[in-house]
Amino acid sequence: MSKKDYYDILGVSKDAGSDEIKKAYRKLARQYHPDVNKAGDAEAKFKEVKEAYDVLSDDQKRANYDRFGTAEPNQGFGGAGGADFGDFGDIFDMFFGGGGRRNPNAPRQGNDLQYTMTIDFEEAVFGKETEIRIPKEEECDTCLGSGAKPGTKPETCQICHGTGQQEQVQNTPFGRVVNRRVCMSCEGKGKVVKAKCPTCHGRGNVQTHKTIPIRIPEGVDNGMQVRVSGQGEPGVNGGPPGDLYIVIRVKEHPFFERNGQDIYCEMPVTFVQATLGDEIEVPTLTGRVKLKIPQGTETGTYFRIRGKGVPAVRGQAQGDQHVRVKIKTPKKLNDRQKELLKEFAEISGDQIPDEQSESFFDRMKKAFKGD
Repeated sequence: MSKKDYYDILGVSKDAGSDEIKKAYRKLARQYHPDVNKAGDAEAKFKEVKEAYDVLSDDQKRANYDRFGTAEPNQGFGGAGGADFGDFGDIFDMFFGGGGRRNPNAPRQGNDLQYTMTIDFEEAVFGKETEIRIPKEEECDTCLGSGAKPGTKPETCQICHGTGQQEQVQNTPFGRVVNRRVCMSCEGKGKVVKAKCPTCHGRGNVQTHKTIPIRIPEGVDNGMQVRVSGQGEPGVNGGPPGDLYIVIRVKEHPFFERNGQDIYCEMPVTFVQATLGDEIEVPTLTGRVKLKIPQGTETGTYFRIRGKGVPAVRGQAQGDQHVRVKIKTPKKLNDRQKELLKEFAEISGDQIPDEQSESFFDRMKKAFKGD
């Protein structure tokens, strides 16, 4: 009888299905893989997990194991039917996406760039076309990005033979172990530049300043980003360049406020206009428009002017402008104005304090003094 409980090793029940067994194995294989887990017993546990999976994932071996306690003759780990580790690197690639075998000479897209642009309130609403000048990496014109002196070209690395990786093979009691590392000679590029370009010194790129035309679409708001395709860092090994992202910052307006696609403003009206009604002119982003103020309008009332807001970036309906009415109270009145207001108050039944009478604050002072 086998002394090992394969079900217990994988952490599954004896009636577990093949999918459950496979899921448990992959989880434990990731956990104990020697390239990930550097603990002293990780390699032994990985071997044990692999052995258990080899038996339980095979219907015939599992049936023999359940019945006799062993899978088949010579099923032991070191026997002909045992677990063959082969190349640890190949197993690692299976679980972790093959990252160790990525071709270092494959084309790769360049990095993206970001630039913050501050624009006026109106420019955010109506859009604008402008230019910006930014520092960025550009492909060297002298060597056309190869990094090599004109008349020469990069050579295949003699250490890694163009793979960009160095392999170290070790024979262990558990099988052949292959460790892969980035080639120290070519730094993973697979090629070596012996005669370097005098302009970029072998880098293939140079630091420069470039003027880029920019179109800011109408309707952008604070914090939005505008993507300029292909204006990022140059690609690697012939890959496409990255993109440039313009982050928008919008200045405040002295009269208008914005909330999404809607514009807000405040308009003062006189007591007479609010009481009797009137028609006033209201500034908008496209010029003045007339707005009717109904009689009896109270301060704080909002009126909507449709279609005078901000257009949507993606061409949806345009926003509205909201006008808040604020009634102005006159601070200086002549005698005739005072008489008329008093007469109005008497007709309305309102009580007007006598100018010669004590003010409210004078009465408060006396109350606290005990007079």
